[in-house]
Amino acid sequence: MSYAPEGQHHQPYGPGGQGPRPPSGDRYGEQYGQPYGERYARQEQHGAAPYGHQPEGHREQEPPARPRRRGRRWLIVGVCFLALAGTAAGVMTHYEIPPFTDKGSTVSFGQQSGGKNEDGAGAQQPANSKMLMPTGPAADFKNSMTLADGTHVAVTTLDGKKSGFKGKVWVWAPKEYDDPKFAKSGFPVLIALPGGAGYPNNYWMGTDLGLQTSISKWYAEGKSKPFLLAMPVLNPGPDDKGVYWDGSDIPGQPKMGTWLTEDVPDLMKANFRTVKSRDGWAFMGSSTGGFAGMKAVLKHPDKFKAVIASGPDIVPDSSLWKGHDKEKAENNPEVLARHLIDSKGPDVYIAFQVGDNESNKKTLPDVQKFVATFGNKGPVHTSLRVIPGGQHNAKTYVPNMGEGPIQYISKVMEGPVE
Repeated sequence: MSYAPEGQHHQPYGPGGQGPRPPSGDRYGEQYGQPYGERYARQEQHGAAPYGHQPEGHREQEPPARPRRRGRRWLIVGVCFLALAGTAAGVMTHYEIPPFTDKGSTVSFGQQSGGKNEDGAGAQQPANSKMLMPTGPAADFKNSMTLADGTHVAVTTLDGKKSGFKGKVWVWAPKEYDDPKFAKSGFPVLIALPGGAGYPNNYWMGTDLGLQTSISKWYAEGKSKPFLLAMPVLNPGPDDKGVYWDGSDIPGQPKMGTWLTEDVPDLMKANFRTVKSRDGWAFMGSSTGGFAGMKAVLKHPDKFKAVIASGPDIVPDSSLWKGHDKEKAENNPEVLARHLIDSKGPDVYIAFQVGDNESNKKTLPDVQKFVATFGNKGPVHTSLRVIPGGQHNAKTYVPNMGEGPIQYISKVMEGPVE
């Protein structure tokens, strides 16, 4: 699980980035006015002598040569100034230098302090409503990037009250969230977990992987729910020494399992209109994030209904479990799946996708074994998409999510709901 997916990039570019790249080349090569000497040739053709050769006594008014030359110079200077200013603005936008970017500005997502909506309505709602109004208090979200459709990926630092862990969470709401048609609707939440270290960033917050734009596209195509995204850090520190936390509460370590399954959902409930029941809550993740998401759904089926697990490990294998065999078993998806089958529910849905060219050659056989052993037996429902030529990276997983996994979980989830 210590291997990191390849191909993740954190610098946004292309559609949904922070602005145009600096212009290249000179766009201002046009000439202004007539070439020098051309006007004088026409004067000679009409019987007018050039300067310095006027007949005696003849006082033909000289053309205003100097003012025209002075005006031409000022025009050239002005155009050059505008060109330089445009280039500078493009550079400052590209490198996210205020005031040419909205990065760092406050994003409210329709919330005011105290957990109220912008229309002044509080958290009152009918008792039979499937939607949960934002409970507040509103988090301090700062814009991380603005996408081409005007939506924002924003970030906040969450002080986890239940886990005791403090870390960053990125969030995104689709454009439908602000559509008046859905003003009284709760939206489903997808908690997206990265692979590798998952710290200090969550690579799903970058537009180069296209998760946000893909969800919007899939929703327009009728394949997906219009998910709210929560993108927390996965680990409390880097795994550069081969140490990771399996998205679990390992004794004596930061409680990353509680962080992912309680604190992060509480943040979303505090700031967004969500779905009350587990039918509006799911995970997705790749590599170790896929393991953590699958394990969270199997361990807490009362809170979460589905997961997309891409190239996941199947069993916990962090070195931090040493001496804690009982707790390790309590976080083992194979043990959890057997327990869920024996207890006859509730139903959970696991959409696996694995490349047939994964760097860890055990990944596909291990997933196939899990599906054969536990899949579609009682409450554990599974699907498996094998990606031809697919490698162990998010660039493989995102486009292929639209070819099956996102439909699989969307069919069993609710939202938007009133």
